[in-house]
Amino acid sequence: MYETHYHRATSVEDAAKNMNAAEDGKFLAGGMTLIPTMKQRLASPSNLIDLRHIPGLKGITITGRTVRIGAVTTHSDVSTHAELAKLCPAITFLAGHIGDPHVRNMGTIGGSVANNDPAADYPTALLALDATVVTSQRSLPASEFFVGLFETALEPDEIVTAIEFTAPDKAAYKKFPNPASLYAVAGVFVAKSGNDVRVAVTGAGENGVFRADELEAALTKNFNAAALDDVTVSADGLMSDMHASADYRANLVKVMAKRAVAEIAG
Repeated sequence: MYETHYHRATSVEDAAKNMNAAEDGKFLAGGMTLIPTMKQRLASPSNLIDLRHIPGLKGITITGRTVRIGAVTTHSDVSTHAELAKLCPAITFLAGHIGDPHVRNMGTIGGSVANNDPAADYPTALLALDATVVTSQRSLPASEFFVGLFETALEPDEIVTAIEFTAPDKAAYKKFPNPASLYAVAGVFVAKSGNDVRVAVTGAGENGVFRADELEAALTKNFNAAALDDVTVSADGLMSDMHASADYRANLVKVMAKRAVAEIAG
């Protein structure tokens, strides 16, 4: 056993203060990655700063087509939000297919985004939706927020407070899940607003979430699943592991993209 000090933050400022005072502090938003990591002794923080009870960090606000999701809003709350489901069903579908019920009821969007697991679902949605990550210090576009595997632009005492995006005209998310963890072996989020098409991929890239330029170019010319038939997704830069080779993931990216486009077009 090792000693860990628990702090239940009362405000964002209180959380940052506790982090700065800690020898090796960690923010706790849902704990879906942090707690198992601690159990395996892969992390032993001196202090845990719990963000889940800070007023104002939970809930969903919709104004017109602008959506704001508080950082400690659970996946379950996102998946069951009726107004959001009407405006952007792709994001509620995504949230409803994260892990199992326990994960969905404890895990939070802010925790997922800040952790930036290369197989997590939310990063691909944020990149495809051109979302903004609001923190305790600034606002960052998703394209600048996600830096690499388990790496973001966050400073040590910086806290994700909300996610904001403008709902697209249409969107869909499809993933090929690992049967045990339900993490994405490859997941593709397609968003279309007017003539602008954005395609983001998770679970496949060696450096985490990324946009698929070749798929975007083909769909901008002809938004139809058949338009991707002759597109080749390169395996360069894709992961190979015990679950799938880079070549297999490249094929999955194309298949998942075609399914997402077919759902939107259909």
